[in-house]
Order: sequence, then C-alpha cells, then structure tokens
Amino acid sequence: MSKPQDPKSPDLQGEGNYDATRRYDKATTDFVQSGKVDQAARDARPKSEAEAEAMKKAEQEGKSHAKGEDPALRKGGASK
Repeated sequence: MSKPQDPKSPDLQGEGNYDATRRYDKATTDFVQSGKVDQAARDARPKSEAEAEAMKKAEQEGKSHAKGEDPALRKGGASK
C-alpha cells in the first residue's frame, strides 16, 4: 500500500489544481485588460463558408453531448 501524501505537499491538489486555476485566472484577466480581445475575436472568425460550416457542425456535435444549458446563461441571469 502506498504512503499517504502530506496534506501540505504541492503535488496534492484535492478537488482541483488551485495553482493552475490561479494562473489561468491571472492570464485571462491580463489578456482582457490588454485590449486585444476584439482583434483576437476578429482573427478567430471563419475564413470561408466551408470553415464556418465546419465550426457550426462541431458546435452542434458538442451540444449533442451536453446535458443541458446552464440556467445561469439565460437572459436575465440565474434563477433563484
């Protein structure tokens, strides 16, 4: 049987990787504050009708596996 890890060990993340979450949140905040969001959105647009159709198909495929939309995403905010 393996030896239990020390709860203060940096390798022990429990329910999630808190360090990675903090890094992601900081990188996202920095990107938004950089003013490059609009250009990145323009750069991400489909370059052709075929690419637009492929993106739409991929979105539909992903949604077909979903259990449903998060109620918090509905217009007006989350219901209580």
